[in-house]
Amino acid sequence: MVATPGRLYDLILNGAFKTKAIKKLVIDEMDEMLNLGFRTQIKNILDLLPDKRQNLLFSATITDEVESLMDTYFNEPERVEAAPTGTPLENIEQAFYDVPNFYTKVNLLHLLLTEDESMTKVLVFVGTKKLADDLYEQLEAKFPGTAGVIHSNKEQNHRFNTVKQFHEGVYRFIIATDIVARGIDVAEVTHVINFDVPEVPENYIHRIGRTGRADKKGIAISFITEKEKPLQEAIETLMKQPITNAALPGHLVISEELTEDEKPKVYMKTIQLKIPKAEERGPAFHEKSAKNSKVNFIVRKKDRMMKKYGKPIKRAPKK
Repeated sequence: MVATPGRLYDLILNGAFKTKAIKKLVIDEMDEMLNLGFRTQIKNILDLLPDKRQNLLFSATITDEVESLMDTYFNEPERVEAAPTGTPLENIEQAFYDVPNFYTKVNLLHLLLTEDESMTKVLVFVGTKKLADDLYEQLEAKFPGTAGVIHSNKEQNHRFNTVKQFHEGVYRFIIATDIVARGIDVAEVTHVINFDVPEVPENYIHRIGRTGRADKKGIAISFITEKEKPLQEAIETLMKQPITNAALPGHLVISEELTEDEKPKVYMKTIQLKIPKAEERGPAFHEKSAKNSKVNFIVRKKDRMMKKYGKPIKRAPKK
């Protein structure tokens, strides 16, 4: 039985099959499944399986999380490594362009696709699904009918159809997220363009590995801004070799337009006012002066006469 972690766990809980009969467990793309958030489902499935079983785990990178899971659920596993992590393919020519901003990247990509006739099957990798859609809309207008887009929000039939159109030569290039770097096999890719530099260095190896297959030469090009320089350094450290710096075409239009993320942020200094404590606060009024502190009250005439003459003054009886 082949299943995704979430659906498999649901079937187990619903009693669709008995886990005690399972003898072998195969987990593919373990590091990517952990990145996608299936950690809990995988652990729950492993807890429900019989202790006596054979485990086979495939992972492009053995991260700390993968190591931790193996230590917990595997019994003295034997490791088979096809190639050391970060080993670049020798038949892939790597280069990068220093670009100032996003819209210059768009101009450079358009220029390369327009002028380089060797770019017959190109994979363009971007960082987010939204960026993939936005870039597709811009380039589809300039290269109508020859562009495709793939990311996890696209239906499975759409992905398969896009790959088919690309394989048959209908689509000249596909704009994609890292979903294409693994899992979907696209043959005869002439160029891989990293429109955005991946944040995980190992993902760079997976991306450029889409080209240069079956003893064919491949070309990997990266567009790198100043902000992405640390990511480039991490990739070069992983590969233990530098990436060639290519000169920008002389007639490239350098855009001065900036995205919201690229615009310089103005930070205003916040002055924190000291608020007195409740016990330090005084009354909201001041003490009255001696003159104004008198209290008005009514004195009867009888009392006033008594105070003035020492005896009460009576009216004379009426005649």
